[in-house]
Amino acid sequence: MKNKSNISPDLLKIIQRYQNGSLTIQELKDFNQLVDLDPEFKLQVEEFKAINQKSLKDHINTANEATKKETIHPPQKTNRFSKVRLLAATVAILVAVSSIWYFSTSENEKIYENHFKPAPGLNISFKTSGNTAFYDGMKKYNNSNYNLAIKHWSALQEGKHENDTLNYYIGVALLANKNVIEAIPYLEHSIEAEDDFTFLDKAYLYLGLAYLKEGNIELAKKFLKISETEAAKNIILENHKLSN
Repeated sequence: MKNKSNISPDLLKIIQRYQNGSLTIQELKDFNQLVDLDPEFKLQVEEFKAINQKSLKDHINTANEATKKETIHPPQKTNRFSKVRLLAATVAILVAVSSIWYFSTSENEKIYENHFKPAPGLNISFKTSGNTAFYDGMKKYNNSNYNLAIKHWSALQEGKHENDTLNYYIGVALLANKNVIEAIPYLEHSIEAEDDFTFLDKAYLYLGLAYLKEGNIELAKKFLKISETEAAKNIILENHKLSN
């Protein structure tokens, strides 16, 4: 991580909330799980901490120097033209920084938005007495009520961490709900399934899309290339960085 402009807005927000201690217990659990699963994300977090510490130290040093100069030199007069030039320079810097972020992330986000579609839900007509909570969640999912679907499944998932189908659908529902960071650990767990897992190829597809959305090209490429879905192949063709 050379600077913060290389981090997607969602990821930066999560790391900042982690840094200031405002994550919920469940969010912190998911955050730590992602740190364990993704070495590159762990490195980003560590470098973000280092950048913040250095920025604070530089800010303090700058403030101290400014205080010393004020005691030695009287304040200089400024005119409205110098203020205008200062404002113009500030705006130019902000535009330049925004442009760097836009051009480095918009391609990935555009591809994500073009290709992400929530996975089709299961047929709830086969509901049995033994899996009421799962199918109640599936009913909500099929109606695009992802918040309630996640709520049903999260309660069920507490005792069934190794349920691949459950991890898969929670991950996809979180993506549909625009919670990409939270979706990744569930999708990571779902691809640990056996080779005959029905949704394995699609799980690789969604995990690759999630990493693409977050700007992690290497992991996106890794999982999209494993997926044998047509969608994954098309995504690779559209993004030259993924085809290398």
